[in-house]
Amino acid sequence: MTGPLRGVRIVMMGGLGPAPFCGMLLGDLGAEVIRVDGLAGVDGPQPIDYTVRRSQRSLAANVKDPRGRELVHRLVVDADAFVDVYRPGVAERLGIGPDDLRRHNPRLVYARMTGYGQDGPLAGHAGHDINYIALTGALHGIGTAESPVPPLNLVGDYGGGGMLLAVGLLSAILEARESGAGQVLDVAMVDGAATLMAPYYGMIPAGTWRDRRQDNLLDGAAHFYGVYATSDGGHMAVGAMEPKFYTELCERLGVTVPHDDAEPSQWAAHRATLAARFAEKSRGEWEQLLDTAGCCATPVLSLAEAPHHPHNNARRTFIDVDGITQPAPAPRFSRTPPGAPTSPALPGDQTRALLGELGLDATAIAELEGAGVVAQSKKG
Repeated sequence: MTGPLRGVRIVMMGGLGPAPFCGMLLGDLGAEVIRVDGLAGVDGPQPIDYTVRRSQRSLAANVKDPRGRELVHRLVVDADAFVDVYRPGVAERLGIGPDDLRRHNPRLVYARMTGYGQDGPLAGHAGHDINYIALTGALHGIGTAESPVPPLNLVGDYGGGGMLLAVGLLSAILEARESGAGQVLDVAMVDGAATLMAPYYGMIPAGTWRDRRQDNLLDGAAHFYGVYATSDGGHMAVGAMEPKFYTELCERLGVTVPHDDAEPSQWAAHRATLAARFAEKSRGEWEQLLDTAGCCATPVLSLAEAPHHPHNNARRTFIDVDGITQPAPAPRFSRTPPGAPTSPALPGDQTRALLGELGLDATAIAELEGAGVVAQSKKG
């Protein structure tokens, strides 16, 4: 392995959303990421989040069996961190809670990745991204005046979950390498989504944000910051917030529309004027006309189109892994660049290899497989 996180070892329980996404981020940058998946997923349907399981390895085990639980204990002996993806109390019942694992490795960082956190009235409740962002004000602020619109699952699962988990893990690992002692992290998607909303909570008392959708600078109300339909059914994104950029935009559009950033009452009328102008040409025509450094206007690309944009091509923002086009590892490192991502690991793809690294011979591995404690995928 190469990259800035070479030498970091993370063990995580298998799950959806934030944990494997975090595993991809850290694995892409050189960390060794081992996922302990359940047996049910072995040789089953491809997970919906298949690509975020790259740069990881998978051991499939039944951790309800004492022998499966012991394998988790052995995996964390030399690990920097462990990620629990269960609801509060489940890991303890399985015998893989913080006390169980840190008994084998006192410097282990134990991260608990949940939606609502380890305490509070909703701690034990089920939920998904949309539920967590709904409680933080994030969902209320996204969409049209008539209704909120889910922003995919980017805000809670990935931004407020997986990325927050990555920051927390690396912070605690750095501290543990100084102090020699691990700690428990309570990583909640509701907390992470709330953190992402920090600027807006500051704008409300300052009088620069109104707690209504499509009524503010950045939520689609302002004519200089929004999306416009084109004649061919495409869209152009406009972000000309600063007067100098807006002036250039209007010159290229051939319209005279005041910036009026301090006059929200005029935004709707100005937006209608710009909308009528954008509707006169296709997206491709506008892309050519507005392709200057100061317009702050870009085409709204589909997932199929984005990898082929000249800028993304030049930066190699997208790569091919096993025939699937997907984002390249980020960010870029000048001195310790990571290698190419490894293929996504499906449940059980590396079971035998990982058990061998734990010191089990072929006979012991076969016995565990025969007893239904572990499983190796056919692919692996």
